[in-house]
Amino acid sequence: MFVSIGNTPRDYAWGSTSAIAGFRGVAPSGGPEAELWLGAHAGSPARIVDAASVGHDDLAAWIAADPETALGPDLAARGARLPFLLKVLAAAEPLSLQAHPTPEQARAGFAREEADGPEITAYDRNYKDGFHKPELIVAVSETFDALSGFRPLDEVAGVLRTLRAADAATADPQPVALDLLEARLVSQQPLRDTVEWLLRDGRGGDTGEVAWVVERVTALAPAAAALESPYARSFETVGALAEAYPGDPGIVISLLLNRVRLVRGEALYLAAGNIHAYLDGLGIELMAASDNVLRGGLTPKHIDVDELLEVLDFTPIAPPRLAPEQVGAGVEVFRPDVPDFVLYRVEPPSASDAAGARFGSAGIELDGPAIIIAERHGVTVRGASGEASVARGEALYITPDEERIVVTGEGIAWVATTGR
Repeated sequence: MFVSIGNTPRDYAWGSTSAIAGFRGVAPSGGPEAELWLGAHAGSPARIVDAASVGHDDLAAWIAADPETALGPDLAARGARLPFLLKVLAAAEPLSLQAHPTPEQARAGFAREEADGPEITAYDRNYKDGFHKPELIVAVSETFDALSGFRPLDEVAGVLRTLRAADAATADPQPVALDLLEARLVSQQPLRDTVEWLLRDGRGGDTGEVAWVVERVTALAPAAAALESPYARSFETVGALAEAYPGDPGIVISLLLNRVRLVRGEALYLAAGNIHAYLDGLGIELMAASDNVLRGGLTPKHIDVDELLEVLDFTPIAPPRLAPEQVGAGVEVFRPDVPDFVLYRVEPPSASDAAGARFGSAGIELDGPAIIIAERHGVTVRGASGEASVARGEALYITPDEERIVVTGEGIAWVATTGR
């Protein structure tokens, strides 16, 4: 069964005024458009375009009323819940530094807050549900910039040496500010101790040691020694963050993190505990259907330092890129290490053979429900019981009884479904 779905982009302040509209092939709204949600999450369930076709106005209501049809018997028996949420995301300004819990942390945190408060809608609520929230982002724009994961400690040391060289070259060196930072970075738990110090002391406002360190790092970032170093992109990011969030301790935390630039088609996979922030670009984001976010700076929203420290994974890593697998002509799949979701990118191969077929085709085996959205041009999708057209920027919900779908057409299809 193919069900046409849609939604209104979320108007978060960091969103682009043009990128999502351009992806969809529609006129911009005039305001920021940050995320287009395509799923059944209660925060913004997808609208069913022809409500009469299933008897419900949105995807969440339909799934609740008829999980056997909408999800298939397997998911219906395991909680009647669509386990993934597909988004088109467009960042024109940096998002908050954030991390997400493991399944065990989410269950425990949600149970604790349900029992003791605060209310589910409260400003200081950490856990909105009992589920984890791993994320996958694939660049759709020519470049997509992000911070993701703590960088190797030798790189952190290199960043500090660069700051010291830049400081020494100024007319008014202030090495003590950098001494304060280094004192934490040579401790037994350097990354944890540094982040905790920055967030706890930095919440005091414009006074205190962290305020001085943030001010000094911000002042040194545009220096020649910084911008001519191997960490130039990280120091450029400091300048952008300082402009958006002046004085925020997240500015210094950003230097502890991998600065990543994806090019179109490349992906990051953000597992539980990964501290990250998207900086700029348009991407297809696929995640487990949860709203559990622990923030760590670059935001006016609530920061629970104690809970964040419990959730964060302080293990230094390389940028967590996820390479796709080629599984057929024109079909690649991004397959993370969780069962909640996989993401297919389907670009039907051009067919100029003697048979005269206008377009090639590509197939995907479905183990559960799927959502498809078309990029650049329209596509046609055919399953076990029928077929449907998807215009540029439009989306379909596909029930699992279609079993195998074949995509044809000039466009690119992004297909989210459950993992095996």
